[in-house]
Amino acid sequence: MDTGPDDLSGGGLFGDRLYDAMDKRDPVAGSLLIAAPDMPDPNFKRAIIYVIEHDHSGSLGVVITRRSETPVETILPAWAEMCAPPAVFHIGGPVKPDTGIALVVLGSGVDAETSSGLQQIEGRVHVVDLDSDPDQLRDNVEGMRVFVGYTGWAPGQLQGELDRGDWYVAPSLPSDLLAPSHVDVWGTVLRRQEMPLPLYATFVSDGDVN
Repeated sequence: MDTGPDDLSGGGLFGDRLYDAMDKRDPVAGSLLIAAPDMPDPNFKRAIIYVIEHDHSGSLGVVITRRSETPVETILPAWAEMCAPPAVFHIGGPVKPDTGIALVVLGSGVDAETSSGLQQIEGRVHVVDLDSDPDQLRDNVEGMRVFVGYTGWAPGQLQGELDRGDWYVAPSLPSDLLAPSHVDVWGTVLRRQEMPLPLYATFVSDGDVN
C-alpha cells in the first residue's frame, strides 16, 4: 500500500507526555487523527486526518484542514453546489494527488439506501462515487467535500506513529468535515477532548496555517 507521512523521529515533549497521560483510542473508520503540536513533518502541522479505512492491510485517510484555491465548479460543476463553503478542492494528502475522493454528510434521517453510489464510513458520512448521478443526492446531502490525494500507511506504520505520540485519536463529528474557512478545526477538535489535550488548542508555531 502507498504510504503518506515519512517515518518520523517524533515523540518530543508533546508526543511523549500527552500520549502517555491520556487514555489511548484505537483508530477506526470515521475517527480523527490529530497532529501533535510538535509534529516534525511540516506537511502535517496542525493537521486533522479523517480516517476512511483502517484494517490489517493498512490505513487510509484524508487531511481535512488543507484547502486549495481551485473551485470544485471548475472541474466538477455538477457536484459543486453540494459542497460546503468554501467550495474548493481540499488537499487530502501526498499520495496520488491526481485522485479525487468525495465525502458527503447526509441530512439527519436520510436513508442512504435511497441513493446509489454511496459507501458508508461512519454515521451520516459516506464516500460518494463521483461517476454516480448527483441529482439523486442533491436533496439528501447536508454538505460535501472533495479531496485530491490522500494519506496512507502500510500495515503497522500508523501504530508506530501513534506510539511515538505523533497523532492523537479522537471521535469525529460531521461538522468537522464541513467546517467553514474561519474555523480552526485543529483547535476546535482539541478543545473537546479529555485533558490534557485542550491545553494545547491555542499552541501556535511560526508558519502555522489552518
